[in-house]
Amino acid sequence: MKVNADAAGLDEGRLERIAEYLRRCYVDRGLLPGCQVAVSRGGQIGFFRSLGMMDIERGRPVDETTIWRIFSMTKPVTAVAALMLYERGDLQLDDQVSKFLPELAGLKVREQGTDGKERLVDPERPVTVWDLLTHMGGFGFPGGRSPKMWALANRRPGSGFVLSYLRQGATLGTLIENLADQPLEFHPGTRWMYTISTDVCARVVEVVTGQSFDAYLQEAIFGPLGMVDTGFRVPDGKLDRFGPIYRRDVRHTLAVLEDPERSPFRDEQTFLSGGGGLLSTTADYIRFSDVLANGGVSRGVRILGRKTIELMGSNHIPAGGDLRSVAVPGNCGEIEFDGMGFGLSVAVGIDPTRMRSVGSVGEMTWGGAASTTFWADPSESLSVVFMTQFLPSKGNSLRRELKALVYAALAD
Repeated sequence: MKVNADAAGLDEGRLERIAEYLRRCYVDRGLLPGCQVAVSRGGQIGFFRSLGMMDIERGRPVDETTIWRIFSMTKPVTAVAALMLYERGDLQLDDQVSKFLPELAGLKVREQGTDGKERLVDPERPVTVWDLLTHMGGFGFPGGRSPKMWALANRRPGSGFVLSYLRQGATLGTLIENLADQPLEFHPGTRWMYTISTDVCARVVEVVTGQSFDAYLQEAIFGPLGMVDTGFRVPDGKLDRFGPIYRRDVRHTLAVLEDPERSPFRDEQTFLSGGGGLLSTTADYIRFSDVLANGGVSRGVRILGRKTIELMGSNHIPAGGDLRSVAVPGNCGEIEFDGMGFGLSVAVGIDPTRMRSVGSVGEMTWGGAASTTFWADPSESLSVVFMTQFLPSKGNSLRRELKALVYAALAD
């Protein structure tokens, strides 16, 4: 990847702190197997570095071609796909979801009465596309929202990381069928809960376009941006660029959670998850992140209009609140809630003082379950992508540390 710190308005010496810090504090200490980070400003790559091992067991280092499971960093891609349809007039944000998915027309809401008993009531208003993109529709996981589906202890080492509700042969269509008989957890637009809303949105995209979700993404986003290694599976010819997911075992050492040769990502995918199904490279994803950082344009290709990007990166939480003010108790996401609002499938910075972190009002960010993260800061034309493969994504302050290192390198 061609790198020019000066052209990006970045201080090359200060950028070197990023690699030194990640190596010293994470890779050399065995907290991460390896990682990769890219910093772009004004569409110019100012920093790119690979550290440590992609595959410890096979002796393969991280390099520029490494393919990563990005999990929930798929969600902003799905939002952009839907917003492209919005710009064409094919859907509106306040359209009822049942307009496209009639199976969901009769949804009820689960409420607890004053007698302590649960009852099912009609929603105060129907679920809309806006609700899907903001995680405020009330959807839980199929079969409930039990944390057991995420528990690492329930997974056989090396066997793969697949959510328990996804049966063999599941599709976005069968997901909707399963949701049709499941009550909502709250009235649409009243709370925030991070579950499968973006997968429902992906199905809306399929219905509106008449294409499979993967075909539409390739035609509308990946092809135009030159994202040649982004998709829902790893072809056999690229398997040597794909490493394990690691976890920490009882001895607190790195252990394989999902081996690449046994990974479900090797198979043809029937469930094209708009919430967490994509694989990508850092070089690919920085092209996508630049779309958000630069008013809808990346490498001279316009994907969305500037005003649509502004809408995506606005805080959509009622009364201008932060995530803490509306999140269902016990619900989690890929960022800290204080001082962060929520836009259309991205968290949005609204108050750096409450975040206790350097940053900008209006920055857009999200992460993935394997500890990947990105942010796009339109006010600085800055985008940053960090990749690794370690699960769970909680338990360290890497994102805020990385932000301090990156913003310190701004040269103007």
